[in-house]
Parts: sequence; C-alpha cells; structure tokens
Amino acid sequence: MPDAARIRVRGPIVTSDAKHGDSIAVNGVCLTVVEVEDNTFTADVMRETLVRSSLAKVAEGDRVNLERAAAVGQRLGGHIVQGHVDGTGTILAREKAEHWEVVHIGLPPQLARYVVEKGSITVDGVSLTVVTVSEDEFTVSLIPTTLDLTTLGHRKPGDHVNLEVDVLAKYVERLAVPHLRAIVGEETQ
Repeated sequence: MPDAARIRVRGPIVTSDAKHGDSIAVNGVCLTVVEVEDNTFTADVMRETLVRSSLAKVAEGDRVNLERAAAVGQRLGGHIVQGHVDGTGTILAREKAEHWEVVHIGLPPQLARYVVEKGSITVDGVSLTVVTVSEDEFTVSLIPTTLDLTTLGHRKPGDHVNLEVDVLAKYVERLAVPHLRAIVGEETQ
C-alpha cells in the first residue's frame, strides 16, 4: 500500500464551480480539491484513506460516484453523510426484481453493531436504507433511479464498496458506553 496518492477525476458538473480547498466526495470518500482544470479536479489521498476505503483499487477510466459538499439551507435527502469512510464491504449477490434490485453486501465485524434494519448506511457515497441485517451481511434495495444514476448499478459480486455507518449511532455509543460501564460496575460491587 502506498503512503499516499494523487488522483485526477473528470466530472464536469462537480467541477463547474469547484475551487482549491473545496470538498468533493469520490465513492463516498471526502477529498479536498487541490487543483481544477478542464472539467477535472485533482486531490491528494492519505494512506489512512487508502487503507480504509476502496480508492486504491480504482483504476483509470473507472466510473465513480461524485458529490459536492452540501450547502447550508438546502434540503437533506437521505441521512447525514460526512464522507468519512469507516471501512469496505464486498458485494456478495444481487437479486433482480421487476421494479428494484436487492444487493447483499458483506459487513465487516467492526461495523456490524452500527447497522440496523431500516437504519441508514452509505455505500460508495450513496445514502441507503438497510433492508435486512445479520452479523456478517446486510441488504439494500435499489430503485431504478439509483441503479441508473450511480455506480451501484454496475457493481458485481466480488467488488469492494466503501461503507460509512450512521454517525449518530457512533455518537450514541460514545456517549452511552461510559455510563453503562459505570452502572454495571456499581451493580457488581
């Protein structure tokens, strides 16, 4: 794994008003723009990001999901997505139905406690609702619009995807665990 990387991404819509220092998410990974030229932006990627995400596997010519940072005062469709990838999952299977597609995604053990049925998860930067969850996998249902407008319609079994769990679940855990430990400690004394 390299210590760092510099990537160039072509995206006429996201670069139309982008400037040095702006944030643009690539497959759900928040990156800082260091240069914009000819509908293309350049960003530096740190080792930590390469280790936690699937960006190291992206090759020249691959399609990626791109999203500009949210602007204050706009509607929030979906859930709070920060672009801080927590880990990667693997596409396990796809089931096509008439009006949607169910995608099974492998769930890393360290993220399992944050994923709940009907909760939110971000897959390659796309805010989705969890349909089912077990200890080692979860499913999401993709509507035709999501299949058409994102790279998720092109992901195959075996492909790695970036996962960002709901930040609120992490905050609840962070706030509750010390109090729960204190209660359990008091009861055992």
